Amino acid sequence: MTPVIKRKIRCAVYCRKSSEEGLEQEFNSLDAQRDAGLAYIESQRHEGWIAIADRYEDGGFSGGNLERPALKRLLADIEGGRVDVVVVYKIDRLSRALMDFAKLVEVFDRRGVTFVSVTQSFNTTTSMGRLTLNILLSFAQFEREVIGERIRDKVAASRKRGMWMGGVPPLGYDVRNRKLVVNPAEAALVRLIFDRFLAIGSATVLAQELAEAGHRTKSWTTQSGRARPGRRIDKGFLYKLLGNRVYIGDAVHKGENHPGEHEAIVERKTWDRVRSVLAVNSRQRASRTRAATPAPLKGLMQCGCCGKAMTPSHTRRRGRLYRYYLCTSAIRNGHATCPVRSVAAGEAETLVLAQMQGIFRTPEIAAQTIAAAAALDDAGDPAGRERDIIAALGRLDTIWSELFPAEQQRILHLLVERIVIKPSGFGITLRAAGMRSLAEELKPAGVGTGIGVAA
Repeated sequence: MTPVIKRKIRCAVYCRKSSEEGLEQEFNSLDAQRDAGLAYIESQRHEGWIAIADRYEDGGFSGGNLERPALKRLLADIEGGRVDVVVVYKIDRLSRALMDFAKLVEVFDRRGVTFVSVTQSFNTTTSMGRLTLNILLSFAQFEREVIGERIRDKVAASRKRGMWMGGVPPLGYDVRNRKLVVNPAEAALVRLIFDRFLAIGSATVLAQELAEAGHRTKSWTTQSGRARPGRRIDKGFLYKLLGNRVYIGDAVHKGENHPGEHEAIVERKTWDRVRSVLAVNSRQRASRTRAATPAPLKGLMQCGCCGKAMTPSHTRRRGRLYRYYLCTSAIRNGHATCPVRSVAAGEAETLVLAQMQGIFRTPEIAAQTIAAAAALDDAGDPAGRERDIIAALGRLDTIWSELFPAEQQRILHLLVERIVIKPSGFGITLRAAGMRSLAEELKPAGVGTGIGVAA
């Protein structure tokens, strides 16, 4: 009789453990899972099952998602036709999320791959097997969510007791045995920041001062051994540091303050003085600044080197007011970091207004803008619309100097989309739709109703 030759069935054993605890042991949970999988494959040797030599093991990875390196390698080998059966100790080793498991089953079905649980019997080719599988997966997902709730409750209880529960350690502290311990050199820098802010009153100036002195944010090493170097101190980091209650010995959880286990770095009276300075409403200060120093191009100016917005600012020297548009990147990181840095507000506004009035007086440019707007609105009479816009711009040119400053600013924002400033000059991008809106306002019947003219 001719012997029956069985086809070799290539089996991959996948193992996973949620935490890294115990993985340093000579024989850990991943080894136990793999041995169980290999023993099951050996029991099916008479069916032609053989184990693949590659190890697919994810240690320290949650089953709540598919972002796992060994699982990605396994899926790549499945797509490459190198795996016939996936063997796991329990189905929740493969995934604890029902939707993720459905995605995996879809990949398995597409490539003709089945999977086996050593401790549970499944046949995913039958409807009953799929139903049983989905029920167990639902319980696995429920278990994961319950575990998450327990962890969140534990974190909340620990924070109420003032314990440090992980994360990026704040400047001034190191983490030892899961507790915050004062770093003397960094603590001195923190106190310096609080004292200098009280003396200067400006986070922007203080950030530049600290950067020039070579100070940087905290450099630290993660639990996995990855080094995180410090970076340049900017205004945003200073505001976050000055508002961090950890420096007065508090532990904060979801907006609630609790006495911490760690030692305070900053005295309470210093903290209170800093908070009183920061308590000044920034919106009120901004409103006063805008009222005293109008900035018609605010919101339109953009740095052509770094792409950041340019914000209005001003200073007084010998009783004279000087206005500027400053690159926000230069404000945060220092003027030396941006080739544009700042432009004089008066000169920029004069040039932009001259360009806009040139457009008002040049029907050819208006016609080009109208042609660009044609794609936005196919209805109506294009030729009639072009005549209306050109006529409206002509009327605007004659009354422009009589408009209130606020009305001039509104029209600029209606017509201009962006003004890009570069060391070599500037460019203006117009709003085609704004041309149409303005033409409606400046029709003969509407003149004097939508446009405010200075008396």
